[in-house]
Amino acid sequence: MAAATPQVERAAKGAKNSAALAFLRAPKQLLINGKWQPAKSGKTFETINPANEEVLALIAEGDKADVDEAVKAARKAFEEGAWPKMSPHQRARLMFKIADTIDQHADELAELETLDNGKPLTFSRNFDIPAVAETFRYYAGWVTKIYGETNPSDPSFFNYTLREPVGVCGQIIPWNFPLLMAAWKLGPALACGNTCILKPAEQTPLTALRLGELLMEAGLPPGVVNIITGFGPGAGSAIAEHPDIDKVAFTGSTEVGKIILKASAGNLKKVSLELGGKAPNIIFPDADLDQAVPTAMMGVYFNSGQVCCAGTRIFVQRDRYDEIVEKLANFSKNVKVGDPFEQGNLLGPVVSREQFDRVKGYLSIGAEEGAKAAAGGAPVEGKGYFIQPTLFADVNNNMKIAREEIFGPVGAAIAFKDENDVVFQGNDTTYGLSAGIWTKDVGRAHKMARALKAGTVWINCFNQIDPIAPFGGYKQSGFGRELGKYAIDLYTQVKSVWMKLS
Repeated sequence: MAAATPQVERAAKGAKNSAALAFLRAPKQLLINGKWQPAKSGKTFETINPANEEVLALIAEGDKADVDEAVKAARKAFEEGAWPKMSPHQRARLMFKIADTIDQHADELAELETLDNGKPLTFSRNFDIPAVAETFRYYAGWVTKIYGETNPSDPSFFNYTLREPVGVCGQIIPWNFPLLMAAWKLGPALACGNTCILKPAEQTPLTALRLGELLMEAGLPPGVVNIITGFGPGAGSAIAEHPDIDKVAFTGSTEVGKIILKASAGNLKKVSLELGGKAPNIIFPDADLDQAVPTAMMGVYFNSGQVCCAGTRIFVQRDRYDEIVEKLANFSKNVKVGDPFEQGNLLGPVVSREQFDRVKGYLSIGAEEGAKAAAGGAPVEGKGYFIQPTLFADVNNNMKIAREEIFGPVGAAIAFKDENDVVFQGNDTTYGLSAGIWTKDVGRAHKMARALKAGTVWINCFNQIDPIAPFGGYKQSGFGRELGKYAIDLYTQVKSVWMKLS
């Protein structure tokens, strides 16, 4: 059990929001049935600021016993509490209130996200937190529009369908977009009338815990959302295996997704998985390079490369390979990496020592495989988990750095011959989450979009995400679609009702 009291001012250097600092000083407990309580084991663990390696806070380490209690609370809230009795209009108003509350606390939440995850404050404040509020707002609008249907039948019968909530949902989220991933899971689940046990990543629990406080302030009934902090083995595995959880949603690595899918078989719970990626981002010779170069490279470097849909395989047509790779490298060399609270820095640290060591390992592997670091290629000296923005050239699609998800600011430039070749190479991966295409030829763009096996294809843009549009993967990037109307399918059951009329 971690025992030392963190020095908040030193650990949270750069943070200015008084509410964020006050939150850091308060105990970090589990939210079960509307009350904050320590883990039954009494254990805690540290959450670290990746920019300076200082301890931000001590977090309650929940495990199976805590998950059991949270599931009981969620089940009671679902079967007997105020939540199932609430009219759709009441539930919608409450969810709109949640969105408004997030907007009101945006500065505080952005600073907490930057401290815990390491992403630049500019991105936390202008992308993550507004997107969280918009996700809750979008699904608030769905509450009154979850319809059944009447079906044509024999005149002596009346057949209709009901869309009903799945029940108790276990939701396990990653550390790369901590609060936004919580919103992606909770928004549609709550809109459909479910109750939830949310497990944030152990590396980044702070904003999920603060969200729990804000949900209570907004008036969410006890037991509807329970938050269990802890580790995968212990808290996460207990959620995946639990016989009284009706659905589990997971975002994270493909390896862990497979473990969760196996664990869920005990009671055949409903499962949705949003897993890894190794996206092709294809630059054709006719592309507008003034747009393609910076956007493609930020498709690698955004969030320090810790993005499942990152376009880390940059395909460049062989005839212009050297010219375009030089432009990509020059852009990369001018990307500022450093203190996430300092204006102008586009890259902060990666999230943890473990991730730092993993990315460093791939930098060595790339060099050993014969790839050339056209930009970067090394960690940044000093404290914090900073990695230079790196572009490898002379990469072939069979190298490890082109096959495996690195989850760091590392891109691989790969040559291709023609459309058929790049479709073959682009699809030659176990993943299928996203892809990018850069061309002025509209016909080619649509043809390529059809040919690439990916859940999202961006044409002359990258990383465009909105609550209205579905997001999810092909192949080992998972199954199910989050966002849009498709998430309603993840969190509802369809019941067919027959009534004899005569």
